[in-house]
Amino acid sequence: MKKLVLILPALNEAQVIGKVLKKIKKKVKALPVKTEVIVVNDGSSDKTAQIVKQQQIKVLTHKINRGLGASLGTGLAYAKLIKADFAITMDSDGQHDPKDIIKVLTPILEKKADVVIGSRMLYSSNLMPIIRKFFNFISNLITLILFRIRTTDSLSGFRGFSKKAIQKIQIKTDRMEVSNELFLQIKKHQLKYSEAPIKVIYTDYSIQKGQKPSNAFAIVFKLLLRLFR
Repeated sequence: MKKLVLILPALNEAQVIGKVLKKIKKKVKALPVKTEVIVVNDGSSDKTAQIVKQQQIKVLTHKINRGLGASLGTGLAYAKLIKADFAITMDSDGQHDPKDIIKVLTPILEKKADVVIGSRMLYSSNLMPIIRKFFNFISNLITLILFRIRTTDSLSGFRGFSKKAIQKIQIKTDRMEVSNELFLQIKKHQLKYSEAPIKVIYTDYSIQKGQKPSNAFAIVFKLLLRLFR
């Protein structure tokens, strides 16, 4: 049976990570592939790692906080090391619905895509705050200008990767600019790309933990610096 690695980057998620993992473990049992769930503990100072281990889930730990990009890079490197056939990344703050894993996985299983973005914008009941929609639009526009790829949700953390994508993608950015850098990798390696509608679950906790719109321009600057240096 083919193997999927489900990657959850986590920074100080002790408040919710236990519940999130319990929901995920229930849903992955029904998937048509063998699934390993891993958490990349990005230098957490709370009990995130201990709680994950109590759930008998593998933890890959950064001793210091390195950022989202570094966490995704670590997760994909692990998937490559064990020769996984698929990889999916999800947020660890409870924002993503595990029911949508199959939506992101299906286009890859059917060999219609190498990279799938779970798009919040395609979901019929989109509850994304207006300010987040605005910065998502700006990020989408930058992705189109720089990489000639149209996307409705470049900032989504729910992503799927084929074995080809796992082998080809090499993440170089450490922090939030990784969301845009992934489209550079798609373009560079001529990977087939598609989107799937996903539900987003906004809570006071997930909104507080999420990327702040005020950081958007700093992210763009860091991305451009990385691309042209």
